[in-house]
Parts: sequence; structure tokens; C-alpha cells
Amino acid sequence: MAGLKVNGKLLRQVLTGFVREEVTKVGLKKAVLGLSGGIDSALVAHLAAEGLGPENVHAIVMPYRASNPESEAHARLVAENLGISYQVIEITPMVDAYFNLFPDADPMRRGNKMARERMTILFDHSAALGALVLGTSNKTELLLGYGTLYGDMASALNPIGDLYKSQVWELSEEMGVPRAVIDKQPSADLWAGQTDEQELGFTYRAVDELLYRMVDQRMTRDELLASGLAPDFIDQIRGKVQNSHFKRRLPVIAKVSNRTIDRDFRYSRDWGK
Repeated sequence: MAGLKVNGKLLRQVLTGFVREEVTKVGLKKAVLGLSGGIDSALVAHLAAEGLGPENVHAIVMPYRASNPESEAHARLVAENLGISYQVIEITPMVDAYFNLFPDADPMRRGNKMARERMTILFDHSAALGALVLGTSNKTELLLGYGTLYGDMASALNPIGDLYKSQVWELSEEMGVPRAVIDKQPSADLWAGQTDEQELGFTYRAVDELLYRMVDQRMTRDELLASGLAPDFIDQIRGKVQNSHFKRRLPVIAKVSNRTIDRDFRYSRDWGK
């Protein structure tokens, strides 16, 4: 779809500049991110290394015992190609210690716990290194609510949160992300054999076309139907977007004053910067 196409060179310049500006304007120069071996975190690592310099980027690889060994191998490949420092921290002991108390927990609970365990590690290292945590959730995932609140959706800043998955693939080509990472099936690697598209029930490219028309072009349901999209698919995705809105905003605060944090007091200009 034409509207999803990006100017790779311009977008690269904008996003590397975004990372550099957002990190340095708070008095820091370093960033830390979780490197999963997937394309989203690989692209963020490339943007950070180019924006801040590889010496100022630290990646953490956090496998669980059921993780695909290929994921760690691809994470190492990305880090070593970029020349950024990285560390492997196994999360199995922490996660298993908790679920020993709840042996009947289903895969969703276990996956959420893993995502949140990883984020606590990243924020601990951000404190140790004097670095900001970079997010790696793309626009498709954020709109669908396909992520864990205070887990993989948590960060100090996110350079790819306004890029659909299709655009992540395109920019990754421009940035030189390793071919093995670009070509493999997207997976959160939360359990053996898990893939994003299998779990979602549709492909990223199909849903990106619908989301672009629905969100960016603000097409009505009738207009979406007229464009050839299936009614069940439209309703399914609209429902996902609506029902996951709580994940895309600050916790709702009861308004009792003239300047409430999540709606009236939101920008640095409010306090003189």
C-alpha cells in the first residue's frame, strides 16, 4: 500500500536524531535496550548506535530456558555487528521461583511475567549505567494491544512506536539489519514454537493495511468495506484497538483540580522548558 511506504533515508535521519535529542536533553548520553533477536529490537539497536554512538549503547539479552537458541544467537549477531556492548542475563531462576508457587499458571501469565521480569532488569541497568531505556514496540503492536503493560510496552522513549510492522521491515533494510533477522518469522519467543502471526490469527501485512486506513486515513466502516476489506476482519481489529486503549495512556487519574497530570499538565513547556 502506497501510504505505508517510507522514505528510508529521511526516516533514518529523523529517528536517529530523535534518539540523540531525547537522551541528551535530559542530561544523559547512554541508552539501554533489551535485544531479543527479533527485528524490532534489532532496528532500535541500529538507530541508537547511529544516533548516540555504539559506545553509548548497552544491550541486554534475556533468555528463558524455553527460548529458541536462535534468538540469543541473532541478538549476539546484531550487537557484535554494531559494536555495542551487551550482556546475557538468564531470567529462568527468577521466573521459575515465582511459578513454583503457581504451577498451573497458563502460558499468558507466564509470558506476561517474563516480559515484566525483563523490563525490571532493563530499568535496573538504566540506573546503574545512567542510561534511558529504549522501547521496541511498533505501531501495529501498540494499536492491537499486543504487548505486556509495564513489560515490553514500558520504556523511557520509543523510536519505532509510530512505525507499522511493514515499515519496520522496510527501514531495517535501509539500516542494514542482518538478513537472518529480517527474514525470520516474528516471534515474542514466550514459549516453544510461538509466532506472532499464528497467535494473532492474521499476518502483519494484512493488518497493517487495515490499521493504516482505519487510523491514519480515518476511514469509516462503510469506506473500509468499499475498499474490499472483510467485515469480520474490520470488526475484529476495531475491537482490539478499542479494548486495548488503556495500554496506550497513563493510568487514568480522577480529576479534582484545574491542572491534572494526565490531561492538563503533560508537556515540558508547562514548567518553563
